[in-house]
Amino acid sequence: MSIKEQLIEKAKEGKVLAHKCTKCGHLHLSTVYFCQKCGSKGFEDAILEGTGTVATYTIITVAPAGFEKYTPYAFVVLQLDNSDLRISGFMGGIATPADLPVGTRAKITGFDERGILMEKQ
Repeated sequence: MSIKEQLIEKAKEGKVLAHKCTKCGHLHLSTVYFCQKCGSKGFEDAILEGTGTVATYTIITVAPAGFEKYTPYAFVVLQLDNSDLRISGFMGGIATPADLPVGTRAKITGFDERGILMEKQ
């Protein structure tokens, strides 16, 4: 199974596939090939809970082709709990900043053609 397929499978379970450097222990999202801290190529899988707080987002009211039926929505950057990692995803039903204050608790709930799906907790 490819890393992309593993990432998708874990997102559907509400989790994040991360990689932990086998040399220094630094955590990375699973899309890196070298440790950002020590340069090592050795990694082991680390499965993180897909929960955290909204770090930032942008609200999409005019969607790209194929995504019109989902508007309005937010493209969210989620600061994961218990790590320095951030992951981005799609949160439906967000029309104004009042709908999603920065710092709102959120979680990964799945994956589809839009990418990683998130909801407020």
